[in-house]
Amino acid sequence: MVFKNLPIQFDNYGRAFLRDEEAEAPFDFRDEARLQREVKRDRTIESVAGRSALMEFSSDPVTRAVSSMAVTASIDLEHKRVIDSRIEVTQFSGFELILNEHEPSDAVQLTSRISGRASVSHAIAASMALEMAAGVTPPPMAIITRNLGSCGEMLGECIRHLFLLAGPDYSEQVVRRTNPAIWQLAEQAPARGRLIHGLDTVAELMRGLNLLSGHLYIEALQHTRLAVEVVTLLLGKYPHPSAILPGGVGTEAHRDTFNQVLGRINTLLDYSKKVTAIWDDLIDFLYEAEPAYRHSGELPGNMLSLGIWDDPESYDAAYHNCNVWGDRRLSRPSAIVDGAIRTDRLSDINIGIEEFVDHAFFAHWNHQRFLSDPLSGPLSPYHPWNKETIPHPGKSNWSEGYTWVTASRWDREVMETGPIARLWSNAASNEASFQFIGRINRGLEFEIPKGQRPAIRLVWKTPERPNTLERNRARAYQLSYTGLAAFASLLEAFDCLRRGETEMSKRFNLPDRSVGVGFWESSAGPISHHIVIRNRRLVNYQMITPLEWMGSARDASASPGTLESAVINTPLIEEFQGPADFTGIDLLRTIRSFDP
Repeated sequence: MVFKNLPIQFDNYGRAFLRDEEAEAPFDFRDEARLQREVKRDRTIESVAGRSALMEFSSDPVTRAVSSMAVTASIDLEHKRVIDSRIEVTQFSGFELILNEHEPSDAVQLTSRISGRASVSHAIAASMALEMAAGVTPPPMAIITRNLGSCGEMLGECIRHLFLLAGPDYSEQVVRRTNPAIWQLAEQAPARGRLIHGLDTVAELMRGLNLLSGHLYIEALQHTRLAVEVVTLLLGKYPHPSAILPGGVGTEAHRDTFNQVLGRINTLLDYSKKVTAIWDDLIDFLYEAEPAYRHSGELPGNMLSLGIWDDPESYDAAYHNCNVWGDRRLSRPSAIVDGAIRTDRLSDINIGIEEFVDHAFFAHWNHQRFLSDPLSGPLSPYHPWNKETIPHPGKSNWSEGYTWVTASRWDREVMETGPIARLWSNAASNEASFQFIGRINRGLEFEIPKGQRPAIRLVWKTPERPNTLERNRARAYQLSYTGLAAFASLLEAFDCLRRGETEMSKRFNLPDRSVGVGFWESSAGPISHHIVIRNRRLVNYQMITPLEWMGSARDASASPGTLESAVINTPLIEEFQGPADFTGIDLLRTIRSFDP
């Protein structure tokens, strides 16, 4: 079964259709069971408030995250638990309105300005949406170059998250203050990976994570520079790459360029061996010191990945072939519910996407432009091809609107994204992703070749459930996965050079009317661009970023978004006497583990 909540099923040929084609409004969304759960939650809050003092914790903004994000949580200090949570995003970007009536090709450069750190991902997603609309396939070398530029961006983002954004939460500066008992244990705990990373105790490791001064922090800055150099060598500049365009890439293919990229990728692959050892030691120690960390930020295992890094021989930009070229990506797509794959077909994932605005500062749209996708699969009125962006600002109100982020759902489930979703998707697939990554029972194994450090075999095991620490561990292993994907892409690039296949772009001509969608990923998760073109102009442009998946508001059935749910599920482990010395570090660690 692909869909449990949407009224869609499949025939014997895998074609989607409505269960009840005669229904007047088959996609009406009102889940009474979920609404009752929210009513029960509200009553619990009232009951707890009557018995013990509830503290309202607020961090506005959440530092080392998207600058416009704030968290508010109701805390039962007596029982050390979170009763309720709201995530607010206070900034409206407006890009979807800016793009209306624009020349379609402008979308690549405009959308790359949405996010500096995901600018390559947005530019590629926009290019792919336009390629689908125009029916143009980039040359193999252009696809490889795009893959490599994307790898460079993701390598930099993984390093930045692990050591500059999330890492300081586990530093000596923080742990000594918020968890002194754990710090004392860390001073005595041997680091099992010391032969790889060179640190004797977990305390030394934590000291290296100190903000601005720790040696691991400073070392990470140097390696993010290498990752940025990979992008700029291939795509012109970073952020906001200048060379990505529909139908290819606006640079030339030179052996010297790819040799320079190879040197940097080898260095980053060597570094990834050290990074995984560091985070394995830190996480395993925290589990042993305090088993409650296994439940911090725990979620049920609903995860979404659109896949990333196309096979140059398979990708043709056509929607009717998207299940073929999606399956041949170096990181495969899938929708996972309760830890099990529901589908790995991009077309199924696409028709299952909806956006709700019940608790956001947007108004409902009142018509449905498309009843089906190009494969005749039924589309919800809430699907991005049908959505309209109608800003409706107002005062923040928990029961009405409180954020500028819509509630994105797949099969009306709250979904998690990012490295843990990507690794889980590939571990659950039927075959190995590519030559350096193998499937094992409930996990993946990585064969990283010899560089300045010896060759190593890494094993990532699927956790029982996603939680705060496992998200960080997955990001450490994502660094290795991405480096190996870049290495595999470089081998393809050198093969193309040997064969003289150096063409980097194809002519791009749009028809008067068309639709398209670009499926891609940033480090934080899926990026999709859905476009509608009329008279060779954009009449609707809808983007769903990782923030819409993880930082979303409650939906039409009042189900909390991903971050809200994770915060509610976070036990309070820090040591405090009362409200005056409560820092909320456990909540902030959970939020930052998603890299919002």
